[in-house]
Amino acid sequence: GKGDILAQLRKEVKKADKVYLATDPDREGEAISWHLYYALKLENKKCSRITFNEITKDAVKKSIKNSRDIDMNLVDAQQARRVLDRIVGYKISPILWSKIKRGLSAGRVQSVALRIICDREKEIDEYISQEYWSLIANILVPGAKKTLEAHFAGDKNGKIELHSQKEVDALVEKLQKEKFEVLSVKNGERRKKPPLPFTSTLQQEASKRLNMSTQKTMRLAQELYEGVTLKGKGSVGLITYLRTDSTRISEEADASCREYIAQQYGEQFVGDKTAVKSSKTGKIQDAHEAIRPTDSSLSPAMLKEQLPRDLFRLYQLIWTRFLASRMAEAVYETTSVKIGAGDYRFNVAASKVKFDGFMTVYSYDSEKSTMNAAMKKITKDTEITLSGLDPQQHFTQPPAHFTEASLVKTLEELGIGRPSTYAPTITTLLARRYIVKESKNLYITELGEAVNDMMEDGFPTIVDVNFTANMESLLDGVEEGKVKWKTIVENFYPDMMQAVEKAEKELEEVKIEDEVSEEVCEECGRNMVVKYGPHGKFLACPGFPDCRNTKPYYEKIGVSCPKCGKDVVLKKTKKGRKYYGCI
Repeated sequence: GKGDILAQLRKEVKKADKVYLATDPDREGEAISWHLYYALKLENKKCSRITFNEITKDAVKKSIKNSRDIDMNLVDAQQARRVLDRIVGYKISPILWSKIKRGLSAGRVQSVALRIICDREKEIDEYISQEYWSLIANILVPGAKKTLEAHFAGDKNGKIELHSQKEVDALVEKLQKEKFEVLSVKNGERRKKPPLPFTSTLQQEASKRLNMSTQKTMRLAQELYEGVTLKGKGSVGLITYLRTDSTRISEEADASCREYIAQQYGEQFVGDKTAVKSSKTGKIQDAHEAIRPTDSSLSPAMLKEQLPRDLFRLYQLIWTRFLASRMAEAVYETTSVKIGAGDYRFNVAASKVKFDGFMTVYSYDSEKSTMNAAMKKITKDTEITLSGLDPQQHFTQPPAHFTEASLVKTLEELGIGRPSTYAPTITTLLARRYIVKESKNLYITELGEAVNDMMEDGFPTIVDVNFTANMESLLDGVEEGKVKWKTIVENFYPDMMQAVEKAEKELEEVKIEDEVSEEVCEECGRNMVVKYGPHGKFLACPGFPDCRNTKPYYEKIGVSCPKCGKDVVLKKTKKGRKYYGCI
């Protein structure tokens, strides 16, 4: 599909004295340069490979000065990844077609991600909730209007857990007879470190803070990286390369950012040299930098009028995070009070921001001041009295359903996939209808469960988390020149083919029934079923091929049309925007 582009490039190559290959600075980019080298017949031409983490004048000039040959280790690592992915996809997908239904797919990373979601769903389904109680003592402090909430901690020998109302009632009865007194008041300081600049954490944070899908985040970040037209400046690349798992920052960018912070906020807001996240598993490809603005002085306020809303919001998130990573720690003033009631103990803890530091630009909603007037007045000699006891019943909660953000975080922690693969993996799982997304949460479908069960039965190695993470580290070994890429394929292929042959013979077919709707087919009277096409759901007659009637599928929202009384449904424009309309 790129014939025209290649033809145009070949014409340009004939005119040029020297060719620079400037594809993305990752394995895939290196492999594309290698393919272009042969596709454009550059064997007898002066040709160099250049890489840059940002599309700015200085970065491009610098990269030309530091041009190099194509790194065959990077090319081989990409070839190995591609071959392994093809073997898994091309050999297993047809089995899913024959055993479940056509149009399904398996993948080296995709199938493991599906398993992780399935395992979480099983954990939630099998979870048995446990009852527990907490007890709050409302304490009156002389001169303070509000009471202090002291939390029950146990007795003088240690922690006591409350499991039933009977235990709580017995405790309340004892405590009402006891005298409450202040045992100790400790004042201290707590420091909160600034966050690291973005890596794949951008996808997680954009999901949480901006409610953006991973796919949308990466698409917008690509636009910011490639360049946005600004008044008087032309096209400017606003952020550095977006598919990175390194938190390293170049010395020049670090220095200019600290200088900007000192000018705008004051010297006291400039942080110490920030520690770079160490790679526990040695996975990080440190050739890249973290995601940061190409110019710290281009504040979001300066660009607000020139950027579309979503681009602006994402740029603002990247800019504030990078600035925060170079700023000083936030400092909290803390007070903790121990209260005695006979042999029993209660605790009160409160904190107040003493110095904002990095939180001036990048705050966490959860960090609120909890220091009230009663807390400020209390000392070891304060005479306190009990106002009342407030027992509360709780139940332990199962683990939360995965969201796109938490799934990316889990995949990253387990060493599965790379920043460039997270968004396509989630998009594929949604497109294949293995999972559905409802108000941010990801839920497994009946189809997803069937595919996962078949993968676990027939290809346990492929969906094994450790195997996939180990494969990633082997690919890193190829990149470093320590492992031959063909050796990985040679070791993987025979076992894989053995599993495929066994699965073809032994795995049983699974029938997934279509969802039956209330709509009746006008042509044959049968109830129509919900089918899925390239553009989503539609209604089809189950009598196919005898009856080929189809209709659009509209989701009812439970509201009647104010004009005619029929159902109001959710519709979509040609561009995919949702709106409500009468059926």
